[in-house]
Amino acid sequence: MRFHGSLVLLAELREVLWYPKLLEIERQRGLDPAALFDAARAILRVGESPPLPVPVCRDPDDDAVLACALAAKAGLIVSGDKDLLALGHFQRIPIVTAAQALARLQAS
Repeated sequence: MRFHGSLVLLAELREVLWYPKLLEIERQRGLDPAALFDAARAILRVGESPPLPVPVCRDPDDDAVLACALAAKAGLIVSGDKDLLALGHFQRIPIVTAAQALARLQAS
């Protein structure tokens, strides 16, 4: 399975994987952030998404997530970002936490 992603979001993923909070979790589980990034990159079809016609979020990075989801015709946006989660959905695309996404997968 391939997933749609943008260069902007891929760069953000690379940064996030090296956050000290996540590094500790990754190390506890024997995971390497570089290997995680490479694994994510291997399943992504990277392209640029057209920007949203008008800003939706106060953070332009969050609008990039929404634009990517629209371009990919995503069925779900999985995020830990509080501003995105507060939206609940965007143009009929549910926005959920990782735990909620896993629960949906287990239920189906």
